[in-house]
Amino acid sequence: MTTNTNNKLVTATNGSSLADILERVLDKGIVIAGDISVSVGSTELLSIKIRLLISSVDKAREIGINWWESDPYLSTQSNSLMEANQKLLDRVASLESEIEALRSDRYEYHTNGHSSNNGHNNGHNNGKTWQ
Repeated sequence: MTTNTNNKLVTATNGSSLADILERVLDKGIVIAGDISVSVGSTELLSIKIRLLISSVDKAREIGINWWESDPYLSTQSNSLMEANQKLLDRVASLESEIEALRSDRYEYHTNGHSSNNGHNNGHNNGKTWQ
């Protein structure tokens, strides 16, 4: 470091402020990548992949990264997607219970002596065959 005649300290950044450095980083972008693997013998116990990108949104879009636009937890559509998903789950549960009820009705029909003989009508089931 050197001092000038006004007794001011001259630094290596030569007037660059934190805001200037941050602006450059966001404009250009920084990528930090690393992989950590923990193994015992030939068995991998843990694998961690670390990817860190620091950039502006515009720069990220420019290089093809826009995952936040489709992430339901970060988008405004998350509530409607969660409600639609819950309705579908409820409908599937309803259909599964209807199928189970039909299966139990069929089982009761067979166990009450009303089953057909290999699909042949023997006069005891009023023409109905159950398979």
